[in-house]
Amino acid sequence: MTVEQIYREQSGTILATLIRYLGDFDLAEEATQEAFVAAAEKWSAEGTPLNARAWLISTGKHKAVDLVRRRARFEANRAELRRLAEVAQQLSEGPLEESMLGDDRLRLIFTCCHPALAPEAQVALTLRTLGRLSTEEIARAFLAPVPTMAQRLVRAKQKIRDAGIPYRVPTDEELPERLAAVLLVLYLVFNEGYYATSRELIRRELCDEAIRLARVVCELMPEQMEARALLALMLLHDSRRDARLKDGEIVLLEDQDRTLWNHEAIREGLALVELVLLNGAKGPYALQAAIAALHAKVDRAEETDWCEIAALYGLLLRVQPSPVIELNRAAAVAMADGPAAGLRLLDQLEASEELAGYYLYSAARADLLRRLRLFTDAGEAYRRALSLVTNDAERRFLARRLAEVESQAS
Repeated sequence: MTVEQIYREQSGTILATLIRYLGDFDLAEEATQEAFVAAAEKWSAEGTPLNARAWLISTGKHKAVDLVRRRARFEANRAELRRLAEVAQQLSEGPLEESMLGDDRLRLIFTCCHPALAPEAQVALTLRTLGRLSTEEIARAFLAPVPTMAQRLVRAKQKIRDAGIPYRVPTDEELPERLAAVLLVLYLVFNEGYYATSRELIRRELCDEAIRLARVVCELMPEQMEARALLALMLLHDSRRDARLKDGEIVLLEDQDRTLWNHEAIREGLALVELVLLNGAKGPYALQAAIAALHAKVDRAEETDWCEIAALYGLLLRVQPSPVIELNRAAAVAMADGPAAGLRLLDQLEASEELAGYYLYSAARADLLRRLRLFTDAGEAYRRALSLVTNDAERRFLARRLAEVESQAS
């Protein structure tokens, strides 16, 4: 396994562990980066060590000591000097506790989701540290300007440090009030893995990590049906991962080879959906899981109950009003009642500021115009979507569709 692969798959775990040791997000991020730089130099000559993660954590600890000492030479504040010196001493002497590494990511989530932080900051900070998303990727996930997101991240880390927020899983009494933010974090981490904003379309390590942590949350809080619903939603979507690409190109849901779907994950997901609905769950994840179940339980795309899906999106809008959900409902209505009906709903969303930079709005509008054979208008919408998309596979797909409608329009 290369350094790049290990960085992508394990840097979140390594960072989480170093944050536990250091109690300082920025210092841990610097130490993680320096450890990987050292690995790139050393491993090319000596080969990858047997336990690469332990090597990187140990190296990160040593790099942190160097960074702390370097800071101490230039830091004027005496109290800060004493704190940094204590950290350096602890790091020099502290053993590598391998048995604790598996829980560090969960500790990190709950630290980032502390109620002292604003909800947007909770999610953004966890995506930055656990998911290793860039500030630009997080900004796209929130449909927010990059400078605004950068400021949120800086303020969140300062708040954790200044308020002395503990790095631990909350007590049983604290868990319920922290659940909503944690579930949202896992949902967004999974979404970034399932529909990546950059690089390849699917970032499997993020999907796997979100599912693993969702299972841990379900074990911690077995009575929480929304946690189980989120796990079901992830499993049902992830079951399609091997059918979503062919030779690196996007395969639409209706064209996918359903024999490639992971039917074990589907069975588990459907059982969870049945459980949460029988228990009366009507939250946003339960409704989304019910929608995913309608896709998963049919053998052919033509059998999909689009009327029921559109109705469920209507319920979801009442629970969680959002232009993105309205966009999804419009797409379902288009499948149930025809493209003209869906386009009328999309046109009502045109003034939404939240969707102004969202390429899927333009892509959905382009597709409906194409199906209505309004090829010139479809071409304009595809060009708009292409100007906004950041993923290479989606860019290629949209470019092919643009070429098709341009040839039809001429």
